[in-house]
Amino acid sequence: MAPPSLILQTTYAELLERCSAFATAFPTDGAFTRKTINGRNYWYFQSSAEGTRTQRYVGPETPELLKQIERHHEIRDDERECRSLVSTLIRSFGMPQPVPEIGNIVEVLAKAGVFRLRGVLIGTVAYQTYSAMLGNKLPISILQTGDVDIAQFRNVSVAVNDQTPPVLNVLKEADKTFRPVPSIHGEKVTSYEAKGGLRVDFLTPNEGPDTDTPQSLPAFQTDAQPLRFLDFLIHEPEPAVILFGPGIYVNVPTPQRYAIHKLIIANRRREGSAKRDKDIRQVEALIDLLSEKRPHELKTAWGEAFETRKWRRHLILGVSDLSPATRDRLLRIANQNRNLIPGIELIFDDPPPNYDFSREIITFVGKSKGETVSCAISREALDDHFGTDKLGQQGRLNAFRKNRTLIETIARIKYLSWPIQEPASVLIKTADMPDLLKASKKS
Repeated sequence: MAPPSLILQTTYAELLERCSAFATAFPTDGAFTRKTINGRNYWYFQSSAEGTRTQRYVGPETPELLKQIERHHEIRDDERECRSLVSTLIRSFGMPQPVPEIGNIVEVLAKAGVFRLRGVLIGTVAYQTYSAMLGNKLPISILQTGDVDIAQFRNVSVAVNDQTPPVLNVLKEADKTFRPVPSIHGEKVTSYEAKGGLRVDFLTPNEGPDTDTPQSLPAFQTDAQPLRFLDFLIHEPEPAVILFGPGIYVNVPTPQRYAIHKLIIANRRREGSAKRDKDIRQVEALIDLLSEKRPHELKTAWGEAFETRKWRRHLILGVSDLSPATRDRLLRIANQNRNLIPGIELIFDDPPPNYDFSREIITFVGKSKGETVSCAISREALDDHFGTDKLGQQGRLNAFRKNRTLIETIARIKYLSWPIQEPASVLIKTADMPDLLKASKKS
């Protein structure tokens, strides 16, 4: 039998294939039509309602689009099977689902065409999709939210040459109490709130000079709040399914971009704030999973952000807030050493060494940023460089104590400035000793 994680990912992949923004956006009582403009084929969808004929832009002709058009009626008939797949993912695998109020909101936005027109669902609702996407359940305690955040590049909003109904009208289909949130910018509205406090925010990257002036998103007939770093987050989003009803096809940031983006913005929040703590916990859970599932993609996302000089300081400060084990996993994947972190040190307060017979090492403990670091030196390193080859356990322990200052110095050098081998630990091997001893003379 296939392992549970493989069955989970196979089930989710089938659901993702059956669901689509395309199927949600175009009802079965219409027809697709092709137009040729300047030698290129474009597709439109024609439908009639109350005697009025409408035509909506679908997109330029591509093999993928032709396949979607061909499967359109078949996909619409898949709802019962999709509901079954959603139920399996929730009940059998414990995958997270949104509360009904949020599910209803995302559903009406999807049906209106928000995701077909390249809107991106961000924030914790997007984070909820990563459990099924990556095949592992993320901690439930960091999945709760009372907001829905939608982002779109302004240039994309202009270029798609299509519109949803006005956002407020769409949201009222989910909850008639939705109202615009008053803004200091007069008639410009970027947020909408329902009576119970549920809020929907529209955002767009701030790609020019810093400004808090809302920008128009004509595709959604609303304004959006410009934000720094958002361009990194929503670049090349990934399709996902919200586990609600028969499944809601959405666009979300890739999980690796989500994690790196959170690192960048977390330290910009007030220290000790609930949002900052939540950001860090989400990042830790994602990095621990991505280091196993998508290490190459995580490394690429890190590299892109790290190469942007104006982001680098925020990124490094964010990394310093992670737990030592998670921090080390990320730095190892990124080919960075621990001394990248400002103020990091490895200190020792003379704890007793122990001889580990199973591994033939002497272990001792250090501290870094208040956390325990497991340190060790191999028997071969002691024998080859401290003359203990003819001594037993007690003799090697005595030699360690005699040379403790030097051994701790070289442990510190390897821990801080050498490539990371294991999270929150350092092992001194005999092959390391020549270079470490040279470095110790310079320190």
